[in-house]
Amino acid sequence: MTYTIGQVAERFGLSEYTIRFYDKQGLLPFVKRNAAGRREFTDDDLKTINIIVCLKECGVKISEIHHFVDMLMAGDDTLEDRLAFFKQQQENALEQLERQKKNLSKLDFKVRYYTAAVYEGTEAGIDGDCDVPNCPITVNGKVFDQDQVG
Repeated sequence: MTYTIGQVAERFGLSEYTIRFYDKQGLLPFVKRNAAGRREFTDDDLKTINIIVCLKECGVKISEIHHFVDMLMAGDDTLEDRLAFFKQQQENALEQLERQKKNLSKLDFKVRYYTAAVYEGTEAGIDGDCDVPNCPITVNGKVFDQDQVG
């Protein structure tokens, strides 16, 4: 079965422009064109595009994805290099996840902080430390009970 660029774009939540951009950047050398010059994507192409989208969403640079695609196109001689590539990306994603967890904790703190400020009608007397996980919010020295807010 083959798919049009529009079908591929819809499947992956990308614009057709983005898919064309990826192709121009050399990320889709495996995609064939029909007699009219239109791209025709196969199920195997979609599997590779799925990985490309994953890498992009993990913040991998286009040049690094291009390197992966080059290794993929080179065949089995690059299996160990591809394994090393994905181990590195996995490590990078885990580090990014830890940073995101810390940021989420700070955002949680700020939601609790501003919930207290809105409830009190002022920021005066509201305290806490967003760098301390689960730090209580205090209002004039007393712990703010977020459950008291409807």
